[in-house]
Amino acid sequence: MNFRIDNGSDVPAYIQLYRKLAADIAAGIYPYGSKLPSKRVMASEVGVSVITVDHALVLLNEEGFVQSRERSGAFVIYKGEDFLGGASSSDENEAASGIAAGSLQPVSGDEFPFSVLAKTMRKVLLDYGERILIKSPNQGCVELRNEICRYLARSRGINVDPTQIVVGSGAEYLYGLIAQMLSGKTVAIEDPSYEKIKSVYTAMGLKVDSLKMTADGISTAALEKTSAFALHVTPFNSFPSGVTAGISKKLEYLRWAKKRGGIIIEDNYDSELTVSRKLEEPLFSMDKDADVIYINTFSGTLAPSMRTGYMIIPAHMTAEFKEKLGFYSCTVPVFDQYVIAELLKSGDFERHINRVRRKKRGR
Repeated sequence: MNFRIDNGSDVPAYIQLYRKLAADIAAGIYPYGSKLPSKRVMASEVGVSVITVDHALVLLNEEGFVQSRERSGAFVIYKGEDFLGGASSSDENEAASGIAAGSLQPVSGDEFPFSVLAKTMRKVLLDYGERILIKSPNQGCVELRNEICRYLARSRGINVDPTQIVVGSGAEYLYGLIAQMLSGKTVAIEDPSYEKIKSVYTAMGLKVDSLKMTADGISTAALEKTSAFALHVTPFNSFPSGVTAGISKKLEYLRWAKKRGGIIIEDNYDSELTVSRKLEEPLFSMDKDADVIYINTFSGTLAPSMRTGYMIIPAHMTAEFKEKLGFYSCTVPVFDQYVIAELLKSGDFERHINRVRRKKRGR
C-alpha cells in the first residue's frame, strides 16, 4: 500500500487512511467483492497502529464501501451503479471525501423487518388518507411527538411534553438548529468525535474546542480548562473511540454545566442497541437542575433511508426556541412521521429493538 500518513496534519490518521482507501475503492483499484489486506498488514505497510486501521474500517463500513465479516476480513461492497446516476468522477471525489451520497447500505440481519414496515405504510395510507398531503407543523406532527413522549417515558424514564420535542431530518439538521440557538458561543466536543459534529458547528460560525478523551470520557483537566458554554457529548458510545461514560463521568458533565450555567448536548447515538439488559440512564433525566438537550434518531434503528431524528429541549427553553427558530418548516415528510408514529404505537419498534439486543447478546 503506497499510502503516506501526514503526522503533522490536523486531520486524524484514521481519517486520512479512510479517505485514501475510499478513493482507491471508488477508482476500482479494489473492485467489488475483493478483500482488503488484513488490519495487521495495512498497519505495517502504512506505518500506523492496528487501532487506527480499525477506526478507518469502521467508517468504510458505515459509508457502505466495505463489509467486515468476523474472522474473514473486510470485503468491498461498493458498486459504481449503487450511486445515483452512476459514479461520475465528481461522485468518486465526494466518496473519497467521506460523503458517499446515495450509497446503498449493506443489508444485515439487524435491519427492521421490511414486511412490518410495508404493512405499517399500507395502514397509514388507509387510516390517514389525504392527511398525508397536509403540511407538517414546524416542530413535527403532533401524532409523532406524542408517541415519542410515550416511548421515552416507558423505555427511558424521560417524561416530557410534546411541545419540547422537535422533529428533523437526521442528527446533522438538529446540530444546525442547536448551533443557531448558540450563536456566538463556544461549544466543546469530544476528541476524537464524529467529524460531522465539528463540521456543522464550524459551518454555522461557532467556535469549537476539542477536548481529549480518556478511557472513561472527556479528560477532567480538559473539561476544567475549556471556556466553552456548551458541551456536546455521546456518553453511551462515543465514535470512533467506542468509549462509554461511566456514572461518575456523567455526573461530572452535569456538574460542569450547572457550575457555569451552560448547556449539555446529549447525542444518544447507538444507545438503544446496547447488549445490556438495562438501558443506560440518559443525562437528560439524571438532574432536573441541569440544562440538557437530548438528540436521537431512527436512522440506525429503522433504516438509513428514514432520515428522521428528534431533539428534546428543556422546558424553559421552548419559548426561546420558538422565538428564534420556530419559523423553520419540519424537514421530514408527513407520511414518514405517521409511519414512525404507528410503529411506536403498535409496539413493533420496541419489539425490533429487543430482538436485536437479544441477538447481540447471543453473539
